[in-house]
Amino acid sequence: MTLKFAEQDSTTYRVSIEAEQSVKWEGLLPDKSIFKGGRSQDKIEMTFTQQIQSSDDKGNAIAEITIKGLKYFSTIKDNLVLDFDSSREKDRNNPLARLIGQSYTIEITPTGKVTEVIDVTEAQAAVNDNNAALKLLSPDTIKERHGLMNLPAGDKNQLRQGDSWSGIKTFSFGLMGSKSYEKIYTLKEIKDQDNRQTAIVEMSAIPTSEMAEQLHKEQATPDFSKMFDNTETYTGQLKLDLTVGKVEKYFEKLQSEWVVARPPAEQGDDKEPTALKMGAIRLYHLEKID
Repeated sequence: MTLKFAEQDSTTYRVSIEAEQSVKWEGLLPDKSIFKGGRSQDKIEMTFTQQIQSSDDKGNAIAEITIKGLKYFSTIKDNLVLDFDSSREKDRNNPLARLIGQSYTIEITPTGKVTEVIDVTEAQAAVNDNNAALKLLSPDTIKERHGLMNLPAGDKNQLRQGDSWSGIKTFSFGLMGSKSYEKIYTLKEIKDQDNRQTAIVEMSAIPTSEMAEQLHKEQATPDFSKMFDNTETYTGQLKLDLTVGKVEKYFEKLQSEWVVARPPAEQGDDKEPTALKMGAIRLYHLEKID
């Protein structure tokens, strides 16, 4: 269960990343409520080639990433902020279109982590007047885009069906604070087809206090999550070509909801019960297309 890198090998992927926050009132909205309903979304779809420039004796690789296509959709409280698609003729003059054809280099480990963004300055210079484009080229965003998956460490990557490993992922939910999860990966099946072996891995996650407490201390904003009841699901799946050491598909989705109801004494006899629901979705989908 490891990534393998061959010099000059080139692979094309499509990655989709979505982040959504929503607020919804059920019942009569309090007259002086500071909360307003609405949904904010960021949806990014990027098609890119990953060409391996070199690798070292530990299996780490230097990869050049070249952007081939981009879609970027954004709303704030149901108001459209950005709707870009590089395949549309009308968007060819949008500043984001200058990202197409731009490249940057990263270092990737056999476990799928991006340890370093080596060179992104030329791409940043091409779009230095556009904040949305620069955000896509920030080192933290690049590491998240290409290194979200967790494969087992080198001394623990010899697995059999039913074996598991884990990793930690932390999300920030604004006023609802930060939360860490232990992502547990289980090898469900190994398929043999066309002289290739493909591993099917299922991911589930459970909340953990690791990292979240430290992030909470560093946050400047208050954490209102303790006022709410919380339900959540966080699952995913990995298809890994074991023969060539490439990801065929990786998917994970976190869906969380916080609910708080106003006490009956505050609602009054002539008012319907009122509940405030706040939701968050985090979606990541990576797929090999060539």
